[in-house]
Amino acid sequence: METHPVKAQHFFEDRFGLSPQKIGRILGSLLGKPVDYGDLYFEYRVSEAFGLEEGQVKKATRNITQGVGVRATAEEKTGYAFSDEITVERLELAARSARAIAERAGGTGPVPVALPGARPHSLYPVVRPPTEATLPEKLALLEQVDRVARSVDPRITQVMASFTAEQKIVLVATAEGLAVGDIQPLARLQITCIAEASARRETGTFGGGGRVEFEFFLEGERFARYAREAARQALLNLEAVEAPAGTFTVVLGPGWPGILLHEAVGHGLEADFNRKGTSAFTGKIGERVASPLCTVVDDGTLPGRRGSLNLDDEGTPTSRTVLIENGILRSYLQDRLNAALLKMPLTGNGRRESYAHIPMPRMTNTFMLAGGTAPEEILRSVKRGLYAVSFGGGQVDITSGKFVFSASEAYLIEDGRVTVPVKGATLIGNGPDVLTRVSMVGNDLALDEGIGTCGKDGQSVPVGVGLPTIRIDGITVGGTAAR
Repeated sequence: METHPVKAQHFFEDRFGLSPQKIGRILGSLLGKPVDYGDLYFEYRVSEAFGLEEGQVKKATRNITQGVGVRATAEEKTGYAFSDEITVERLELAARSARAIAERAGGTGPVPVALPGARPHSLYPVVRPPTEATLPEKLALLEQVDRVARSVDPRITQVMASFTAEQKIVLVATAEGLAVGDIQPLARLQITCIAEASARRETGTFGGGGRVEFEFFLEGERFARYAREAARQALLNLEAVEAPAGTFTVVLGPGWPGILLHEAVGHGLEADFNRKGTSAFTGKIGERVASPLCTVVDDGTLPGRRGSLNLDDEGTPTSRTVLIENGILRSYLQDRLNAALLKMPLTGNGRRESYAHIPMPRMTNTFMLAGGTAPEEILRSVKRGLYAVSFGGGQVDITSGKFVFSASEAYLIEDGRVTVPVKGATLIGNGPDVLTRVSMVGNDLALDEGIGTCGKDGQSVPVGVGLPTIRIDGITVGGTAAR
C-alpha cells in the first residue's frame, strides 16, 4: 500500500505533469546570492459545507481549489508569490517574483537550521474521506441532529446545524532536495440550539470532529450526543442568573476551557513573537514562568485530532514539544525561518492557511498535562468562586499577555459546592500571571471535541486544545451582578 507522501507526489505528477526534474529546475532558479533557501508548496483541496436551519437544509456547497506557493528567503526576509494555475510557466513566473522580492530585501548568506531526523507520521489512515460520503448521507445526518435536539425539550425552538468537510492533498518540495506530501482529511459537525421560555431566549452550542471518516459521527450516535449537549446548554442558560463581578477563585473545567491556555499563553510561545521581542515570554527560556504544577505541551502527533498533521506545511514531521515543564519555560514553537534565526531546532509547527499564505509558527494541539488531584477535591477547596465549564469568544494581547474571555457555561461555587448557573461572566487577566496562580491541577485531562480554529495575522488553521480541571487563585471576573 502506498503511503500518503508517495500518493501525494504521484497525484501532482499525474494531474499536472510536474515531474521531479521540472520541480528541481524551478527550485534551482530560486537560489543564488543573496537567496539562501527556497521551497514550493502545492495544494489541491476539495471542501464542502452543508447547513440546516428551521428544519430544512438551506446550504450545500462544494468547492475545489488548487495552487502553488513559491518562497525565497534571504536571512530574515521572505519573498513569496503564488499562483492558482499549476503549470511550469506559472511556477517559473512565481519563482522569479519571489526571488526578486528576496533580492531587494537583501541577506547575508545561508542560515543553517537543525533538521529533524523523524519520518512523517501516519496519524489519519482514513479509507473513505468525509468528502466522499454521499449527499443523502450528509443530509440525513443533519436531519437526525435536528430531530434529536428538538426532542430534548419543547422549549428548544430552533436548531442550526452545519457539517463541513475537506480533503486536502499537499506536496512540499525544498531546495535542499526534500519532497514530501500528505493527504489530509478534516470534518466537523457543529450544532447551535435556541431555547425560549417566559420571553427569555438563550443559546447553546456544541460539536466535534477531526481528521476522521464520515462514519465517526455515526459511531455510538455521536451526533446525537452533540445535539443533546447543545440543547442542554441552551436550556441551562434559561435558568442562569447574572454573573457577579469582582476577583474570585476560578476553577476551569477539563477539555475546551483549554482555549484560555491556547490564547493567553500559547500564542506568546510562538517563535516569531519571541524573535522580534514582542512576546511576554521573550528571553525567558530556563526561567520560571508558571506554577510548578504546570506542564504545557504542544503535540501535533495525536492520531485523528483536528490539530494534528503528519508533517507541517514546510515538510517537517510534527512533534511533541514541551513548552513549559513544571513551571519552567523550555521551548518555543518553531517554523523554519525562526528556528534558523534563533539557532534552535525545528518543532514541526510551520503552518499556513493555504498555498496563498506564508508559513509561520502556529500551534497544533496545545494542552496542560494532568496533575494528581481529583476534580471533586478541587471544587470542595473553593469557598466562593466561579466554575467555568465552557467558553465562547476571547482575545489576547501578545505583548502584554492580557486577555478577555467570555464563559458560555459557568456556575457559582459556594462553600465547596457547585450551585447556580450564571451568564455574562468574562475572565480578565494576564496569561503569564495566571499560570503562576494555578494552585491545583486535576487528574482528568481531556482534549476538546475537535472544533477549534485559530486565527493569526489573517490566517486561520484548525487546532486542538485541552486541559485538566485546574484551580486559579484570583482572576478578575467581569459580570453584571453584585454579589
